[in-house]
Amino acid sequence: MNLEQNKQNAIAFYKMAYEGNPKKAIALYVGDTYIQHNPAVANGTQGFIDYFERMQSEFPNKSINFVRSIAEGDLVSLHTHQIWPDDDQYITMDFFRFDENGKICEHWDSIQQIPKTSANKNTMY
Repeated sequence: MNLEQNKQNAIAFYKMAYEGNPKKAIALYVGDTYIQHNPAVANGTQGFIDYFERMQSEFPNKSINFVRSIAEGDLVSLHTHQIWPDDDQYITMDFFRFDENGKICEHWDSIQQIPKTSANKNTMY
């Protein structure tokens, strides 16, 4: 496994889908199987495409910053900071599993909204 290439591919995949081109992201970075663990997104590639096309249509003015990436074995983890309309901000931690051909085949995530107030001055990213 090429850990650095997997990290770059996970970031490119997520960014491309997030910015409105999930079909191209699937074509370039996903293998024959795509297992989805996010309960808001249907399993498989079409569920992924449908979800991100809807997000782009409903929320075209969102942004994403990739704060860090970590790779080990066949997994890549991404930590992101997302800003949605009305300054609605989220932190995500995504895990992508890669198959033996270096293609993404499985995804898990955890999403948390950044609260308006905090007991400390540290960021969540």
